[in-house]
Amino acid sequence: MDCAGVKSKTRAMRQIGVVLDIVLFAAASHWFAVSSLLPTTLAAYWSARNIQFRGKKMVQLESQATPERARKMGARQIYEALRDQILGRVYEAGGQLPSSRNLSNELGVSRTTVTVAYEQLAAEGFVELRQGARPRVAALPFGQLPTGAAPKQQGAQPLSAYGERLRATPPWLDYLPNSLMVDFRYGDLAPSDFPALAWKKAVNAVIAQRPSRLAYDDPRGSRRLRQALQGYLWRARTLQCDLEQIIIVNGSQQGLDLCARLLLDYGSEFVIENPGYRMARQIFASTGASPVPIAVDGEGLKTELLEGVRARLAYVTPSHQFPLGGVMPISRRHQLLEWARENDTYVIEDDYDSEYRYDISPVPPLQSLEAGSNVIYLGTISKTLSPMMRIGYLVVPPELQDVFATAKQLSDRHSPATEQEALASLIESGGYESHVRRVRRLNRDRRETLLNALQRAFGEGITVEGADAGLHVVVWFNGLLKSSETALLETARRAGLGVHGISPLYEPQPDEATADRLGLVMGYSALTPRQIEKGVQLLLVAVETVKANSEVKFGLAETEANARGVASMTATRIRSGNWTSNM
Repeated sequence: MDCAGVKSKTRAMRQIGVVLDIVLFAAASHWFAVSSLLPTTLAAYWSARNIQFRGKKMVQLESQATPERARKMGARQIYEALRDQILGRVYEAGGQLPSSRNLSNELGVSRTTVTVAYEQLAAEGFVELRQGARPRVAALPFGQLPTGAAPKQQGAQPLSAYGERLRATPPWLDYLPNSLMVDFRYGDLAPSDFPALAWKKAVNAVIAQRPSRLAYDDPRGSRRLRQALQGYLWRARTLQCDLEQIIIVNGSQQGLDLCARLLLDYGSEFVIENPGYRMARQIFASTGASPVPIAVDGEGLKTELLEGVRARLAYVTPSHQFPLGGVMPISRRHQLLEWARENDTYVIEDDYDSEYRYDISPVPPLQSLEAGSNVIYLGTISKTLSPMMRIGYLVVPPELQDVFATAKQLSDRHSPATEQEALASLIESGGYESHVRRVRRLNRDRRETLLNALQRAFGEGITVEGADAGLHVVVWFNGLLKSSETALLETARRAGLGVHGISPLYEPQPDEATADRLGLVMGYSALTPRQIEKGVQLLLVAVETVKANSEVKFGLAETEANARGVASMTATRIRSGNWTSNM
């Protein structure tokens, strides 16, 4: 290349360098000008080259935007961060925020994402947007928090009396997942028992039947399902009722809640079994009503103890008392209904587990006796299909059918229609009753496995109750006191075994016959025979460990007591001058 060409190329490179210097200088000047316009707090904030999200430095603006950061940052995050900083006076009223273009470049997200965040802030009155101008912090009419203060936490505001009663209620944590090898938790079902193919077929058939329009349904529930249940209840439980008396609810819990709202007032009383279903007690007590616990025995509620009791309602489980498992005989059923009639009391008959009878004949439900004029019948499919499928039903007296329908409508309009229609199809086809017979056989086998394993492991050391029906048994340990319950549960859990004590199901003053015995409620319907065998072996080890620890503690306590006694006798002899040393 000749000398002239070299000089020409050098001159061009110098010109390019000058242009780049001018561009960089202009960019730096622009940034300085933007920073100088921001309030003091904001200028310091940007000079630190970061944005704080909920107190954590999540985005470093000096660094280059990365695909990972872009995935993490969303409009919701940007909106929440800016909102919290406006409330905390990081951005003062009237101050300008970065433009959507600048902020999107700094955060490594699209401009649309930032625009969505700004528009949400504007919709809520936090910022003012004008075309061609940067967003400006609005003057908040509701005032601002002190600098650096966090917004008040939700739940700090006063609640209603109902809310305060719920706040005082112990949380129910049985739904939490665990990593136990075996869990004898009651109320669970085996996934393998669910009729997946039949249910899928029923649901697909419902979906294929496209309705002429999508609209709200009858709050009482699908007419087709209520007709199917009407026939099923007559075949399975000899229960007769009109179609309008059946109210479909989202599980038995909602049924109990509707009963509590409609039948109880603050200061009224309700009869509850002792021990009994804790969730029912909590639902009724949440209204401000007071429980009247009535003891139970091997035949259910002791109806003779109702004499002199005046209550607005009574909650009973006559087909399979929870948790002790007793079946209420016909004589007690008539006695209960007579007491309810004389005191104008409604009886809630929870007929859970009635499908599972092994060694006994079925007893007619209360609702079918004497026309059941004071009885509200409560049924559910949670023990036959799945507790995750929230479908239950009430059969209410005719005078209550309208008010219950209104209460259901105000609560949640109506239960999901697809599941109702699918269940109706399953009942109409006979598939539901066929499924019930199948799972009854499976759970009979599980029950036999559990009873045999308990007998081999503990022999005469235990007493088993409630094995004639249902999906759980109660096991009383004749050699362990109730005071050892916590130690046993914790020892078992450390070994990978879940067992559940009966004491939380009692009122503060339990029946004297069981006050000092340790009892477990052992469900078996979610376990395989192998798991049941393994679980009983783990339970045996846990019981022996607790017994050994108790004996050691008792021996130490006895030794200490003897030592204290010897010391006391020695001191007495020294004071009296009758001391003779044997040394």
